[in-house]
Amino acid sequence: CINMFRPGSAVKRKQQQAKVAAPTGKPKEEKLPEAKDFLKDRDYTGAITLLECDRKYANKHDIKTLMTMAYACFHNGDYKKAIDTYDELMRNHDYDRNLHLYKACCLYAECRFKEAKKECEKAGDSCDGSLYIRLMFQLSHKLGEETAIMNFHQQLTSSVEDELCIAALHYLRNHYEEATEIYKKLLLENRDFHALNAYVALCYYKLDYYDVSLEILAVYLGINPNS
Repeated sequence: CINMFRPGSAVKRKQQQAKVAAPTGKPKEEKLPEAKDFLKDRDYTGAITLLECDRKYANKHDIKTLMTMAYACFHNGDYKKAIDTYDELMRNHDYDRNLHLYKACCLYAECRFKEAKKECEKAGDSCDGSLYIRLMFQLSHKLGEETAIMNFHQQLTSSVEDELCIAALHYLRNHYEEATEIYKKLLLENRDFHALNAYVALCYYKLDYYDVSLEILAVYLGINPNS
């Protein structure tokens, strides 16, 4: 039998397609990304872009969306946008008083220390007391309130967050050896806190131990080469 069809004809193509087995099962659906996926990778710009689309096209203005937006903006360095978002959340009648502390963190990052202190004081007794103490401890230093520094220092605990807060103040007050001791202690207790190596390296740099600083920094960069 002579094949009367040209190799590239439409009929020939249909015959070839018919020979291909039909795929079995349902095609795998692509999962749409969520903000938490971007936050997990510390892609704050990606998270903000997604959340803005949700607000614009899906009209999402719920508390969770706004809180995530403010969090992402803060970590992305867009403190003004984070402050605006917290202000929007505080327009709700029964808002979380911790929002004042979160806004105060943004004001602190913008070096608006007096405003940050006033915002902390608005939080009231129902707020996160540990965050309030850490913030006021740092703000007291920035505002030169030595008595307040001592008062808040006495209220700090041995938690990791409080220890880091104390180390930060030691560094700001040029007490690099004291800061280094705290960072080393925390590193021994928390081996996966790799960023502490960078803090230790910075302290040694300030102490003029440049070779030691470079060695310790190399440990951190070996784990986080894109930092």
